[in-house]
Amino acid sequence: MQRSLSSATVLSLLLAVPLAAQSVDRLEGKNVSIAKTNFKGRDAIQVIAAPDAANATSYAVVKDVSFRDGVIEVDLAGQPAAGAGSGARGFIGIAFRLQPDGRYEYIYLRPTNGRADDQVRRNHSTQYSSHPDFDFAKSRQQAPEKYESYVDLEPGVWTKYKIEVEGRKARLYVHGAGQPCLIVDDLKLEPRAGGVALWVGPGTEGYFANLKITAK
Repeated sequence: MQRSLSSATVLSLLLAVPLAAQSVDRLEGKNVSIAKTNFKGRDAIQVIAAPDAANATSYAVVKDVSFRDGVIEVDLAGQPAAGAGSGARGFIGIAFRLQPDGRYEYIYLRPTNGRADDQVRRNHSTQYSSHPDFDFAKSRQQAPEKYESYVDLEPGVWTKYKIEVEGRKARLYVHGAGQPCLIVDDLKLEPRAGGVALWVGPGTEGYFANLKITAK
């Protein structure tokens, strides 16, 4: 297991800090339950969205982290929670540049879409959004297909996830691929340092491990 981040440690310029996602006390939840567990043979943090939580309001903030530009890597697995509605997709990802007023950027996966028989659903396997003013519905209305893409995914399967962020640009890499599966060149918020959170959508049972944040 990785070493827990001390309460005095904050990400600094050009410093790569391994964060123990398995450490519950390093996380502060909002509209989620958080528990240390073992999922498919791996130590992990389980994050489950509250059943009545509105979209984009369920996440676990990593304490003592300030991130503007750099790389965030994590192993994650998402699946619809027990009793979730038919629209649940196992939504799971990372929120970054979280501001005191609740605004943040986020990139997430829809694991049940990755191998759906419907090609349109497959095309919606990844998603960039910005809370609260630019959700998936608005992105599809204003720029269909621009902020979503296909990548092979399965619900409840450990998946390597990495995002590179610099200024207004972000790149999503999945499964350790050398090329991004989603490119965003116009992040909607001003590029300001902010928090990082383990993010889950409505009706999601999510698992996270091996979180690493490299700021620059």
